[in-house]
Amino acid sequence: MILSLSSDILSHLQQQARNGVPLEICGLLFGENQIVSGFKQARNIAQHANRQFEIDPAALIEAERAARDGGPAIVGYYHSHPRGDVQPSQTDAASAAADERIWLIINGRDASAWRATENGEIFGRFNPIALDCQ
Repeated sequence: MILSLSSDILSHLQQQARNGVPLEICGLLFGENQIVSGFKQARNIAQHANRQFEIDPAALIEAERAARDGGPAIVGYYHSHPRGDVQPSQTDAASAAADERIWLIINGRDASAWRATENGEIFGRFNPIALDCQ
């Protein structure tokens, strides 16, 4: 499986990550069939936003409603690891639903993509996905 997104989108997300340091930034990815066509940054409401993230539920509810009304579909989520690599953490795995959605992890330089699934290779929750940036 391959996740496709433009280099322009990835550049914007990496800039968000750099601007957000020391906090983790987060948001929603929109598109279809593993092709990201847009994104929306969301407020990180985690109590310890410097080491974990939680997407503001209001942003998620708004995006789900918009998708039901014909707007863009949510294909996944993105967040940053400002002081770490772009591998999912145990905290990420504990908070991820096995909903088959994409998790894009960035750190201002690097990026990786993962699918949240039941019995994944990483922490029993994530399987790696190739990332194609054009």
